[in-house]
Amino acid sequence: MTEKNIRFDTADYLKTPEDMAAYLDACFEEDQGDGSLIRAALNDIARAQGMSQVARNSGLGRESLYKALGSTGNPEFTTIIKVMKALGLKLHATAA
Repeated sequence: MTEKNIRFDTADYLKTPEDMAAYLDACFEEDQGDGSLIRAALNDIARAQGMSQVARNSGLGRESLYKALGSTGNPEFTTIIKVMKALGLKLHATAA
């Protein structure tokens, strides 16, 4: 009997703005302080919406967006804010 592995891609399951916001909120909660989980979540959400469209909406180049949100990326805070706005997401704070 042969096992077949299916590649899991979070982006395939981010269908609604509510799904995307809940996913990003969970990643904010679980991030260990280096921002890598948040960056990865924004990458997943951007891929779910279409990286080219997010690049256009954010005013960033597609290649620079891929680089910033990629596994070795270290995006500036202004890039994070531009991407979140392009994704239709808001950043807000609550008391811990």
